[in-house]
Amino acid sequence: MNRIARSLIWTSSALAIFAGIPAHAQDAAAPADDSADIIVTGQRASLEAARNVKRNSDLVVDSIVAEDIGKLPDTSVASALQRIAGVQVQNGFNNEIQNPIIRGIGDILTTLDGREIFTGVGRGFSFQDLPAEAIGGIDVYKSNSANLIEGGVAGVIDMKLQKPFNFSKGFTVAANGRVYRGDISGETSYTGGLLVSNRWDAGDGEMGLLVDVSYGRNNFSRPISFNCDPRSSNHGPAGAANIVLPTCVGGLTDTGHNTRPQVNAAFQWQITPELQFYLDGLYTGYRSTFATNFIFSDLFAGSSITNAVAGNDCFSGLVDSGGFPTTDAENPNNRIENLCIGKSATFNGVDVLTSTQAKKQRTDQYVFGGGLKWDSDTVHLVFDGSYIQSKNANRTIIVDTAKHGASVDIIVNDGGHGTTVMQGDPLGNPDGFVFANSLFQDLSKSNSRQYAFKLDSAFDIESNFLRQFQVGLRYSDRTGTFRAVAGGPNFPGANRATLVSSVGLPSDFMVLSPDSIPYINNGAHWYTPNPDYLLSNTDDLRALYGAPAGDPAWDPTRNYEAAEKTWAAYIQGKYQIDLGGSSLIDGLVGVRLVDTKRTLDGTSRVIGAGPNNTDLFNPISRGTRDFYALPNASIRFRATPNLQFRASYAKTVARPTFGDLNPGLSLAAPGGNPNVRLAGSGGNPDLKAQMSDNFDVTAEYYFGRSSYVSVAGYYRKLKDRVAPSNSVQVINGQTYLITQPRNLGSSKLKGIEVAGQAFFDFLPEGFDGLGVMGTFTLADSEVTTPGDPLEGKELLGVSKYSYTAGALYEKYGITARVVYTWRSGYNESLFGAGTLTSPDYDSQFNKVKSNGRLDFSVGYDVTPNITVTVDGVNVNGGKYYSYFDSPAFPHDIRIDDKFYGASVRVKY
Repeated sequence: MNRIARSLIWTSSALAIFAGIPAHAQDAAAPADDSADIIVTGQRASLEAARNVKRNSDLVVDSIVAEDIGKLPDTSVASALQRIAGVQVQNGFNNEIQNPIIRGIGDILTTLDGREIFTGVGRGFSFQDLPAEAIGGIDVYKSNSANLIEGGVAGVIDMKLQKPFNFSKGFTVAANGRVYRGDISGETSYTGGLLVSNRWDAGDGEMGLLVDVSYGRNNFSRPISFNCDPRSSNHGPAGAANIVLPTCVGGLTDTGHNTRPQVNAAFQWQITPELQFYLDGLYTGYRSTFATNFIFSDLFAGSSITNAVAGNDCFSGLVDSGGFPTTDAENPNNRIENLCIGKSATFNGVDVLTSTQAKKQRTDQYVFGGGLKWDSDTVHLVFDGSYIQSKNANRTIIVDTAKHGASVDIIVNDGGHGTTVMQGDPLGNPDGFVFANSLFQDLSKSNSRQYAFKLDSAFDIESNFLRQFQVGLRYSDRTGTFRAVAGGPNFPGANRATLVSSVGLPSDFMVLSPDSIPYINNGAHWYTPNPDYLLSNTDDLRALYGAPAGDPAWDPTRNYEAAEKTWAAYIQGKYQIDLGGSSLIDGLVGVRLVDTKRTLDGTSRVIGAGPNNTDLFNPISRGTRDFYALPNASIRFRATPNLQFRASYAKTVARPTFGDLNPGLSLAAPGGNPNVRLAGSGGNPDLKAQMSDNFDVTAEYYFGRSSYVSVAGYYRKLKDRVAPSNSVQVINGQTYLITQPRNLGSSKLKGIEVAGQAFFDFLPEGFDGLGVMGTFTLADSEVTTPGDPLEGKELLGVSKYSYTAGALYEKYGITARVVYTWRSGYNESLFGAGTLTSPDYDSQFNKVKSNGRLDFSVGYDVTPNITVTVDGVNVNGGKYYSYFDSPAFPHDIRIDDKFYGASVRVKY
């Protein structure tokens, strides 16, 4: 803390010099409101409000306001964020939008009413857990200033809950309900909410109290079909030479439901015109029960290959002794083979398997805060204290079953995905299944708490240059605890030998899968272990597998405890130079100083260091201290009331997650199948914080009552970005693909954003309610670390192009919107060094194809207080396609559901 204080002295002295210059003109007024004589409501009013936030902000900001969210077919904050320029999202396993990234980077700091918020022991927040109805507005900061909390390399997303002072005096009640149905799940889901607010006079001031509750249930099913890793047929069953074929093929469905309760409350007391006291709290919950039902063909464990057809994609590839790609040319067991990507084949004598992964997940999030605000003519003070706790628990029980001797026909690439037919549909008959592999138990729980206090102050100054002096201080104290275990015993006796029907299990232990996969067995259902039995009778299964009753002990290599204390202080000046008329130059100059102390206690695994070459487990405690100076500077040139230009620079930082720092190495339990490469994962206690030098420029033109067009350019010079590293290791005689995080020395990201919206007021009556909106983003990224395996490659998860195009209508009580959102292909993940699908790559990536989604909503105001809406999500049936480097060898297809819904909103 003393280091921060000393570093601030010279900056405050320099700013004080400017504060002493007398003023020759008052601060220029904000641009005139073009709609002063016209009242607009609904989605147009919200878009106008968002435009004005962008226009008047000191930073590069895009916003959403509550009415905008309410008029979209969006049920969560994550869904709404995809409408903002530069924000890209993904569709999750439960058909919910999640994981927003800003300009291609996912390291985002999330705040709620200006307070840091997170889920579990991670740095990020699960936006889908917060319903859109609870939000009063969202600001997406793409450039930084000293008064923003540090922690987001990509930017900051600040969500604002509704507050009682947002509403007129008196009593306000608002209710909403929505039902929707998915084409694939075939079940009806729903959300509902109730907001009650009151605002009344109290002495010389006023008070307000608001309570908002909501509850939602989402039913989902998402089929996936996949090809496993490419592999040389020269190392598989006899009958095919020099062909690249998948190690295995299969698919899965995630089928189940989740529920989300939410309660938030806020109290505001305006004690005097200058002084306000406030208290607020939030609870969000997430409960999910679902099953991942697998169907799987263990191709390379078969006895022979027939009918193999090679394609025209041929090249030379370096393979290891198992036929997998490698870059290790020095190993005498590795060799170069002339290979062609296969088109189709029949594998004979194959074990075909089903697997049920029965899952229960729970998250509970609590946020409490309060403080004081002083807002006079020249002095603005805010003291805020907050407490956040996030608890998470996951439970997964897995049982595999198999049948022997099947013949499996595969098409490697059938229009962008693989197709599989098991001759005779053996898995459609409940008889003859045997137990396979282990009783796998994957259990975890986490708990993270944070106390935070901050003081923000701003002092208006009469000067012809420095108009406001800002200084602030923040302290946070966060802890995180994580416990996990994964693995379990194999079934007694030989693997894949004991009949399921021979051990006395109930007759309904094997059940038909609730859903099917169109590209496997022509869409037939298959028999698989009953997920309800797995969760409700786990101890019976443990006894069957020879394991003790009760949950297994936590795995020390997965466990960790973390503590992090951070002091931050900032100083910032807001300047303005009047140029005459409406023209001016203004901006910010500041610095944020951050001192972080962190300790992490875990257990490391040292391979082969124990007696008889066993692994040795050592407790490890790692303490680190980091100091960051994060300067920022910005300038805005307002040429006319409607035309302005910006330029800014800021240094940002993102700390490693606690899990990435965990020194433990976790290995999957061997399942007895030598043809499937096992996986392991671990952390890296030597990870550094990611740093970025951010440069932004914009040109913005505002016209009409609610229209604008803007062009932005950005450049990010990234240092020590965290990326996964894959390596093949032989541990205790088993081959594992180990994934651990590492720092990339340097990388860069640059791009262009174009955004705009316009309403056609000049059209004839009835057509003058039409409008359009759109965004376009170009993100060009590259790893620039010399000698790095990823040098010259794009950053993972970054689409080079993305856009949103929408048409709007609002007239005669009708509110309509149709929006198409699209992103180009990108490298999603790295499987390892070497590839057997393209001669142009020395690393094997999972590449995702471009994808777009069309959403719409049409609402009608039945009365001034009641609105009914129908909507559709992904009505074009957009799907996820991925492939191994070459489109000729698909990886998987994920069938995203279409949803159609209806809702009603009531407000009095």
